[in-house]
Amino acid sequence: MTATESVTPTGLKTVLDVIPEHCYDRSTLRGLLLLARDFTVYGLTLWGLAATDKFYYLIPLWLVAGLIVSGLFILGHDAAHDALFDSKRLNAVIARLAMLPSLHATEQWVFGHNRVHHGHTLRQGMDFVWHPATREQFDEFSTFARLRHRLEWSMFGAGAYYTREVWWNKMVMFTPPKRWAKAMHRDRILVAVFALAFVVLCIGFAGVAGGLWLAVKLLVIPFVLFCQSIGWVVYVQHIAPEIRWWPRREWNRYRGQVEGTTVLWGPPGWDLFFHWIMVHLPHHVDMRIPCYKLPDAARAIQAERPQDVVERSIRLRDYLRSTKNCKLHDFESGVWSTY
Repeated sequence: MTATESVTPTGLKTVLDVIPEHCYDRSTLRGLLLLARDFTVYGLTLWGLAATDKFYYLIPLWLVAGLIVSGLFILGHDAAHDALFDSKRLNAVIARLAMLPSLHATEQWVFGHNRVHHGHTLRQGMDFVWHPATREQFDEFSTFARLRHRLEWSMFGAGAYYTREVWWNKMVMFTPPKRWAKAMHRDRILVAVFALAFVVLCIGFAGVAGGLWLAVKLLVIPFVLFCQSIGWVVYVQHIAPEIRWWPRREWNRYRGQVEGTTVLWGPPGWDLFFHWIMVHLPHHVDMRIPCYKLPDAARAIQAERPQDVVERSIRLRDYLRSTKNCKLHDFESGVWSTY
């Protein structure tokens, strides 16, 4: 048994050391081309939705719209990490632009995602994203809270959870810390102006009744489907029977960022929309790696510490297994249980 196999680190240095240098090379052209492609698909999808009210056209167009809003959001997420481009200014502009269709305020996202989620991944009482309840907490829930938990932790609940816990609570209702309040307020106004302008343009184009329906078709339903898509993405990245959450005193960066994240390989064409975000472990190890270099980084990490990397193909049965078995969590033992 090698030293690497017998000793589990507490920090990330041993993992960072095996990531090849080329994984940090960023191409401004490639980043802009990815963005241009996604915005082109987004524009064409909106045009298609505006041109028809036939449901046999609307349904596939809505599905594409939800996926492409997710794709734009993932590129914005990368830019918000300063990972998509070398230029901080370009990252800042692109992050705000790419997150507008998903109605996310960038500075709000940076605080909750970059600082809290990445800083305390799977740490009890700290990481708010898919934070599990204990059996004792569930027993103390009101009837409504229990029903809501059963929905949000079911196979169909990812969108409901993301909309409430991440978007509503952290994007809309969140009270900014004074240090970042000005920047967060500015980005909230930007998103509000975008949404209002979108609705006003729709009404100007089609009248009040027609315009409101147009706004629902082009903005609201794609947003709802985006929440379902991205909620599922976040769930499978961090929730599985073999992944445990940790009490604060026992948590460390290796447990959170390496043992607590996944490397999931999609079928051919998958990353046209998801931009390698499912290859998630190296992103948690080092947020500076651009999305298109995550596969190379993941292979290097997996070769060094295969015993600690949760790696597999994306499979429906794994998701169903997780949603069936991962309802409540015992933080002391690290064991998931059903109701």
